[in-house]
Amino acid sequence: MHINNLLKISLLLVAAFLYSCSKNETSSQLQQELQTIIDGKDATIGIALIANDTDTLSINNDIEYPLMSVMKMHQAIHVAKWLQEHDLDIYHMVNIPPEDLKPDTYSPLRDSFPNGNIKLTVKHLLEYTLKLSDNNACDILFKLTGGPHATDSCIRSIGMTDFLITATEDDMHRDISQSYANHSTPLSAASLINDLFTKTDDTNRNIQFIRQTMLDCNTGLARIPKGIGADAKIAHKTGTGDRNSQDRWIGTNDVAYIMLPDGSHYSLAVFVKDSFETPETNEAIIAEISSTVYQYLITQPRD
Repeated sequence: MHINNLLKISLLLVAAFLYSCSKNETSSQLQQELQTIIDGKDATIGIALIANDTDTLSINNDIEYPLMSVMKMHQAIHVAKWLQEHDLDIYHMVNIPPEDLKPDTYSPLRDSFPNGNIKLTVKHLLEYTLKLSDNNACDILFKLTGGPHATDSCIRSIGMTDFLITATEDDMHRDISQSYANHSTPLSAASLINDLFTKTDDTNRNIQFIRQTMLDCNTGLARIPKGIGADAKIAHKTGTGDRNSQDRWIGTNDVAYIMLPDGSHYSLAVFVKDSFETPETNEAIIAEISSTVYQYLITQPRD
């Protein structure tokens, strides 16, 4: 081989090595910045980031965090697959008797139809769960599709691990300790939403509907969305718990898939567990983490 060619190859290898080192150092810097945000907070905080399907970062990922209403994302994926398996679509009608509209739980559905005895499409129920985080709508969908264990089995069948779903919203309402029954690591949740938008079969129109509905989510705007520029698109699902017996907030969560204008994308999960901070502080922690990740990613050179 000509010596000039050897020199060019050597220079390219050195440049690639230096770029890799620089990238690793910057990623380490991001991890340190995120660690600084959560240090000193009276809460257990877990973070997971998947950037462009390849680069992964996590903090406190070896802990089980209560999913709270984030599990409605898991449920929605199962509902989409259940409909396809039963040759149904999102316009399938569901009977809703009065007893399915439980009192004393968060439910815009019940507020709209307090007497029950109605029929709604699965589409409407998914809009209530994904956009408004409705608890009664969630349990109606569990009733339709086989319950929490069926959702758990479905999500495991597509390769997800490090999570568990065993409780309905009503279970958690009747026994606050059941709020910890549905749990996940941050990386598992980030992986699920990442796969939902990048790997799931596009021929399933039900999945396409779930993606769009999560893009239209109206809850938790003070969490991950607050830290992201207006030119980005974000699909996310929040989760919020009550206080436990130690007077700590059980869970304040957000899991998101973000698409940037340059075509890059990333998934971010932030779980705040057993917090003595105020609800406003818990949300502000998530927003600051989101902003730090966003600012880091938009300033990184593309491969």
